[in-house]
Amino acid sequence: MDADNPYVRYEVGDGVATLTLDSPHNRNAISSRLVSEVGQGLRDAVEDDAVRVVVLTHTGNTFCAGADLSEASGTGGDPAELAAQRTRQMTELLRGIVELPKPVICHLNGHVRAGGMGLVGACDIAVAGPDSTFALTEVRLGLAASIISLTVLPRLDSRAASRYFLTGEKFGSRIAEDIGLVTSASHDPAETVDELVAQFMQASPQGLAESKALTTRTVLDGFDRNGADLEAQSARLFGSEEAREGMMAFLQKRPPWWAR
Repeated sequence: MDADNPYVRYEVGDGVATLTLDSPHNRNAISSRLVSEVGQGLRDAVEDDAVRVVVLTHTGNTFCAGADLSEASGTGGDPAELAAQRTRQMTELLRGIVELPKPVICHLNGHVRAGGMGLVGACDIAVAGPDSTFALTEVRLGLAASIISLTVLPRLDSRAASRYFLTGEKFGSRIAEDIGLVTSASHDPAETVDELVAQFMQASPQGLAESKALTTRTVLDGFDRNGADLEAQSARLFGSEEAREGMMAFLQKRPPWWAR
């Protein structure tokens, strides 16, 4: 890990630990390194008694572009095992956000694609600015939103889930608020996050931890019940011929064979 050029910046001030996704070369895509650095930041926040709230945010116009497809489609090692390893890492990260005994606010004002949606869903509260757009693009790549369904599906109403999981189409922050993906579609997301942080500071650490556990119990049950099967599905799909075509078509900026 390059300490001088992190993919995720960790800062603490006034009781808030801010984790900033800062990997502009791949639009904050979910790489093994980014997952590792977010996970370390979460562990640091838990161990710091001065931290009351965690804010997950980003630089640039993209919160998270989803999986790092150059990494996912690369060579070196057994493809099935590499896919399984990446899937386990993502499962652990999402669960880590859900299980964190401190509230996590997602502060975004940019594009969110595929796996990035899982990060948004895992946070307790999500505030999206007017430049935010969202899409579950896995279906267009020969994949499925396997692991991230554990945190995204509990947020969405069922009709919206069917539409956006199956079409992969893009939608904005107002629709994201209407269907439950984000808490607030704000014209000034930074101000809204500050207001929420001020509310959390009025709550006791024990009260926050115990109250959060009530709201996340059902989601964690889903991890226990379905996590292993979804990990297997994700690894299988990433190693499939159709997904390889979808990922290569994306990287080569051409339509895959099924969209011609």
